[in-house]
Amino acid sequence: MFSSGTHTTASTVEFAMAEMIKHPKVMEKAQAELRHVFRGKDRIVESELEKVSYLKMVIKETLRLHPPLPILIPRECQDWQKICGYDIPPKTRVLVNALAINRDPEYWDHAEAFEPERFAESGIELTGTNFAFIPFGGGRRICPGASFGLATVELLLAQLLYHFNWELPDGLQPQDLDMTEIPGLAIKRKNNLHLIAISP
Repeated sequence: MFSSGTHTTASTVEFAMAEMIKHPKVMEKAQAELRHVFRGKDRIVESELEKVSYLKMVIKETLRLHPPLPILIPRECQDWQKICGYDIPPKTRVLVNALAINRDPEYWDHAEAFEPERFAESGIELTGTNFAFIPFGGGRRICPGASFGLATVELLLAQLLYHFNWELPDGLQPQDLDMTEIPGLAIKRKNNLHLIAISP
């Protein structure tokens, strides 16, 4: 669980930073919130992250657009099932495409856009009970490391945003940032993200 969690956690942090670099107002808002909540403190205390709501929205939106596992772990039907008019016989392997569900315009306005504010009043949480948003799967089969992974992502991003301002190297502009993903068991960026940290 820990070895698989490190790759997906790192990938989620990288996608979140890339999305915020592409959307500087989102980064500024997340930094302003963190710098207000932790004003004058040398380090971020995990227990106080409960006071930070916008960063949580940024993480949810990152996971919506870039779920750690785009295709969830396969399941096998035990009995005959009828789903959307299709007969599914026993012993059939079923794959759930979390990436397609999380970007389905039937459930999400501007489904391909990075808009953390969509979670402000939605009431949608990362519990696996809203099946339009399942970056960690859902129900009894939800990822057992989801809570640990989320806490790690939240703490890492909070530290990065609180202590530094960020910019692209060599005069690159946010619109130049390539967001191409490499498909596979776990989703990752085609090109590594290179940023310059600047003391605020």
